[in-house]
Amino acid sequence: MKDFTSLKVWEKSHQLALDIYKATATFPKEELYGLTSQIRRSCTSIGANIAEGCERGTDPNFARFLQIVMGSASELEYHILLARDVSLLKNGTYDQRNSQVTEVKKCWYP
Repeated sequence: MKDFTSLKVWEKSHQLALDIYKATATFPKEELYGLTSQIRRSCTSIGANIAEGCERGTDPNFARFLQIVMGSASELEYHILLARDVSLLKNGTYDQRNSQVTEVKKCWYP
């Protein structure tokens, strides 16, 4: 059992989730159950799967959850790209959030 809150990658993913929630707060209401929800779910999945994987007790189980984390991070990359391309995220905000996703992914694949 590992303390997920002590992991640098979890700290980065948690900050990313906080920043994503702020960025999507300005999305139109008609996107609440669409892109807003998709972005938030893929983002929170990253930190949640790190936490859950830490409780699984064995390195192979933890590794399986890290694969899920990488999938969620890639999903988030696409969602924020789409949000930028449909003018829901400004370029600067997109660049910042995308950089954060890259940093989270680099924790596993330098």
